[in-house]
Amino acid sequence: MKSTTREPSLFDALIPIFFLLVLLSLAVFYFGDNSSSGPNQIALMICAGIATLVGLKNGHQRKHIEKSIVKGISLTLGAILILLAVGTLIGTWLLAGTVPTMIYFGLQILNPDYFFVSCSIICAIVAISIGSSWTVAATIGVALMGVANGLNISAPITAGAIISGAYFGDKLSPLSDTTNLAPAIAGTELFTHIKHMTWSTIPSFVIALFIFLILGFNHDVKVADGQLDGLLTSLQDVYFIDWYLLLPLVVTLTLAVKKVPAFPAIGIGAITGAIWAMLFQQDLILSYANTELGNVSANITVVWQVMHEGLKLNTDNAVMNDLLSGGGMGSMLNTIWLIICAMTFGAIMEGVGLLKKIVETLIRFSQRASSLITTTIITAFGTNCIAADQYIAIVMPGRMFKEEYNKRNLAPENLSRALEDGGTVTSPLVPWNTCGAYMQSVLLVNPLEYAVFCFFNWLTPIVGITCAVLGYKVKTLVTNDTKEPFVGPVKIPKKLRRVKL
Repeated sequence: MKSTTREPSLFDALIPIFFLLVLLSLAVFYFGDNSSSGPNQIALMICAGIATLVGLKNGHQRKHIEKSIVKGISLTLGAILILLAVGTLIGTWLLAGTVPTMIYFGLQILNPDYFFVSCSIICAIVAISIGSSWTVAATIGVALMGVANGLNISAPITAGAIISGAYFGDKLSPLSDTTNLAPAIAGTELFTHIKHMTWSTIPSFVIALFIFLILGFNHDVKVADGQLDGLLTSLQDVYFIDWYLLLPLVVTLTLAVKKVPAFPAIGIGAITGAIWAMLFQQDLILSYANTELGNVSANITVVWQVMHEGLKLNTDNAVMNDLLSGGGMGSMLNTIWLIICAMTFGAIMEGVGLLKKIVETLIRFSQRASSLITTTIITAFGTNCIAADQYIAIVMPGRMFKEEYNKRNLAPENLSRALEDGGTVTSPLVPWNTCGAYMQSVLLVNPLEYAVFCFFNWLTPIVGITCAVLGYKVKTLVTNDTKEPFVGPVKIPKKLRRVKL
């Protein structure tokens, strides 16, 4: 005999949200920067249990809830594989001298006064070229963080500049998965979507660059006399450094430009780094190897160890040790733990209809076009917080609001832009979101520290809401002779996957 399910009330939907906010706040209060190293995971799992109890109360079967959890976690497997590949890449690039070489040249080229602006622009250009904010953060971003540490420049502001540039480029790149996903869900054409996004994206980035410029001029960079020269000398003492050690970076970015999915592109980049380490960093490798091993065995064991454990530099220079230690698959396990817990909570919320109830309630209060667009942006951001994944933050509100946009004669690019303004760019601001967890694991700065400096990511939804309120660039549908809104059939391309592997 099949059990009948009841539609949840708004009170039902808000119960897990209330407890989540309380527990996450307590986690930050008691554990501070370490809240993402276990406390947040516990909070998410407790709230997942609360959401389960609400679902059971409303007649959902335990097996249905379990299937929702499995489905939700399975959607993140692509991201998890990318994380593991990135950990390996960072480890081998540190050993190969690729990251140290970027830091070496960056320390000499980048002017501290223009450092934050330069970080954003460099990351934006690369992200537009390859369409991936994650790849940019794991490659260019890691090197720029190293330069910032070498110059004693604020790590949180640097991370904010990197993320701002990376997400600006990702948002406007036709190669980006989210930039393809949003118009596919809303029912508009890709380049129509990109063109419509420029009205909220470009002003936000220009304002962000201006703020970074001011911060750069007012940032007190304390580099003691001889400290920079000493760091450059230390880099040369530990590593063999030359321009061709940047080849693993060139290989990875070329594969990304050629539209090779992120997982194999990053994996090939990691393997290239391992080969480059064995070719050019023999002194460093042999210093870590067991003295009883031959050269071949020493190379194999050290590279293998760095791939899973990362590089742990042990020199007399403490700055060097902090700067160039890290990476390895193992360094990503805490992030993966956080993602699994967050997706468990989000999957249950969606599976038992609690997210849908919240969105339906919001639609009732959105009587005007401006309020509907504003609600869409806020809902996408809220979904990032609740479901902990930017793809869900695009797909779920997109499905929920699409019909309402059609009823109100609003062009679908209004919806696709709102989804990106509220969903894509705000994802790294949430510590337990897949993007926030990823950025922390790669840039080694807590989202609670860098989020305030992600000016582009905050400004974009604000500018989007401002455009909606003012009625600026809010497009209406072209109607046919029957005066009915015309929207062509929408098909999500088969090649468009949730996470590119």
